[in-house]
Amino acid sequence: MGELPTENNPTPNTMSAWDQNWQANFGGYDQPDRREGYLPAGFVPALNPFYVALPYNDVAKGGVHRPEASEVIPWFWESYRGDGISVCKGRWVAIHHEGKVCFAQWEDVGPFEVDHWQYVFGKESARPNRNQAAGIDLSPAVRDFLKLRSGATVEWRFADDQEVPRGPWKNWSREPALPQR
Repeated sequence: MGELPTENNPTPNTMSAWDQNWQANFGGYDQPDRREGYLPAGFVPALNPFYVALPYNDVAKGGVHRPEASEVIPWFWESYRGDGISVCKGRWVAIHHEGKVCFAQWEDVGPFEVDHWQYVFGKESARPNRNQAAGIDLSPAVRDFLKLRSGATVEWRFADDQEVPRGPWKNWSREPALPQR
């Protein structure tokens, strides 16, 4: 969050698909190489630093839900609050890597795709892209918790609120940053 465009990521991340003021609402730039534990150096974010992007936006241009959204998103009608209001934003995701599990919230759309519901909610693989067919973007906090290197493979699934245990993904604003191990 907050990254400017690069060759491998041509879209600036100062705003998300669902928050036009994402960087400002977060409290600053979540710089990947300047960390204090799981938090960005220099400030405590106002939003959860454990976040992901997945390649589907349930809200299409014009502020209406995509035609397939109510059929492919399992919790659509349970979470529906009206046109233009995402039912995906803030949803918990469990990310698995080499025996560790990290929980994060879905806060943006990508990498590169905005309509790949067949991957996000179905059984398709991520589409080929400039980042080795990446199908999920992870925040620096998720990366650090799972001790990932760029290009590492993870498995992920959606998690219900009651499944999400205590951890730095829930306690980031109330407790000091945890040291990396």
